[in-house]
Amino acid sequence: MVSSTPKLRQTRVAGPWGHLRRWQHEAIEAYRAAKPCDFLAVATPGAGKTTFALAVASELLAKRVVERLIVVTPTEHLKRQWADAAARGGLALDPAFSGRKGRTSRDYVGVVVTYAGVAAASLALRVRCERFKTLVILDEIHHAGDALTWGEAVREAFDPATRRLALTGTPFRSDANPIPFVTYVPEPDGTHRSAADYEYGYGRALADGVVRPVLFLAYSGDLRWRTSAGDEIAARLGAPMTKDMAAQAWRTALDPGGDWIPTVLQAADTRLTEVRRHVPDAGGLVIATDQESARAYAKILGKITGERPVLVLSDEPSASKRIAEFADSPDRRWMVAVRMVSEGVDVPRLSVGVYATATQTPLFFAQAVGRFVRARRRGETASIFLPTVPILLRYAADMEVVRDHVLGKPIRDEDDMRAAEEELLARAAREQTTPDFSEPNQFKALGSRAAFDRVVYDGHEFGGELDEDEIDFLGIPGLLEPDQVSELLRRRREIRASQAASQARRERSDDQAEPAKQSGGSQAASAYERLAVLRRELNGLVAAWHHRTGQPHAVIHAELRRVCGGPLAIQASAEELQARIDTIRSWAAAQKR
Repeated sequence: MVSSTPKLRQTRVAGPWGHLRRWQHEAIEAYRAAKPCDFLAVATPGAGKTTFALAVASELLAKRVVERLIVVTPTEHLKRQWADAAARGGLALDPAFSGRKGRTSRDYVGVVVTYAGVAAASLALRVRCERFKTLVILDEIHHAGDALTWGEAVREAFDPATRRLALTGTPFRSDANPIPFVTYVPEPDGTHRSAADYEYGYGRALADGVVRPVLFLAYSGDLRWRTSAGDEIAARLGAPMTKDMAAQAWRTALDPGGDWIPTVLQAADTRLTEVRRHVPDAGGLVIATDQESARAYAKILGKITGERPVLVLSDEPSASKRIAEFADSPDRRWMVAVRMVSEGVDVPRLSVGVYATATQTPLFFAQAVGRFVRARRRGETASIFLPTVPILLRYAADMEVVRDHVLGKPIRDEDDMRAAEEELLARAAREQTTPDFSEPNQFKALGSRAAFDRVVYDGHEFGGELDEDEIDFLGIPGLLEPDQVSELLRRRREIRASQAASQARRERSDDQAEPAKQSGGSQAASAYERLAVLRRELNGLVAAWHHRTGQPHAVIHAELRRVCGGPLAIQASAEELQARIDTIRSWAAAQKR
């Protein structure tokens, strides 16, 4: 596997397809050196896998190493996206190719098909590979393991190919279906792990400035539902509970009839409004579990924004057209979609997301987040709203972890009943992709309320103790760089921990300390309490000014800092806070006159 540490934040190197990013240049050099029949490139979503693959294809075609090109994609929409990208580089690909007909215009140098299309016409594609020296690009190769028949069809169709280039942003799967044309390396524990020929993870892409940092805003809340047995249950989302109860709590939160979804959508739209002040074409995406929920969410968003969002319900050509229109319409704020927009779809202006789906596989989560990470300019971040569900929070914290596909260890002892039972349980766990929502009569959602819970950023969690101005500033493009966001959050957590420790020490020594020490402790407590009171007063005045003028909280705080000077409120001294309070009071008095 090739990997190296970048020397620059974002460096582009000239290549045969215009200016290639450093990682694309490195990957092409690795490919040239290997001259492989099979090559697996793993690059984080949004890094530019398509450009890398088409640059390789152009070079191989120019050198007559291959004569034809076949691109395989997961969805119909991506067929057109690949054809358009190839056309911009001078390669004509047919996205309407049908394996049953087996023919296409001589104007095309290649075709684009889906994995389902390969399964339906594997023989015709095999004949094509036998007739011409062919490069096959397998986009998101992990989909070849979605079904045993798909894997077999891919292997049957493309075994005669001259070259095969496999691409993926998420090579890991939760099942034991081997992925065709991927090399697996044996591990000491008996498992087999996929091995990439070139790897470019999210952590390195973030350091290069190729992708945006992601700020996850998790919402908890109080939920009520009735079980199939008639029992009414009240619980808080994210609290420890059984697997069945956790699934029902999650579903209750996502129920459009409660208050959780409207509250979260309102918060997400507020964030989008803030982002659009700095990035005017920024857009938002809500990912729903099913079509019924998507329609309901779109209706709620329409009431919140006064604008009907783009609704994408299926993987039909008309859906591709709606996605393309949204991508090219900077005035459109929101798109609501079921699963299909989670992978491969290129809408670079997406900046705010709502993960309102019950799907909980790491593969889907990573691909969903990948829709928001493509960087376009310095200082951008992505904001994703999600329910406080432990498994989702774990995925959010592990954004930089590179996962390989591991084939499970076989049971060696046929008489070991415990091992057999564990293997069956593990298989069942691998096959489960969503909470147990299949039976609609298992429970009935009765009500839900949402409450901001925590921020997950840079692998760390920060609780709901953040002040109003900090919530507004976090992740707003042009105000804070990613490292500044991390520093602010960490400093806030350290201050809270120090304050809590001081309070605990003061309480323990309250009845025992000497008068002089008690006096010193009282003075320390007074300083802490005064700062807290001043911050609350300032935030209250800012909220009142917001309701009076309509200006966002973050803009008001920024203007106060410009006028009065000083850092964010969490870092400001009592004198600086008091100066801002006096200033905003003077604004109010002047407006009354």
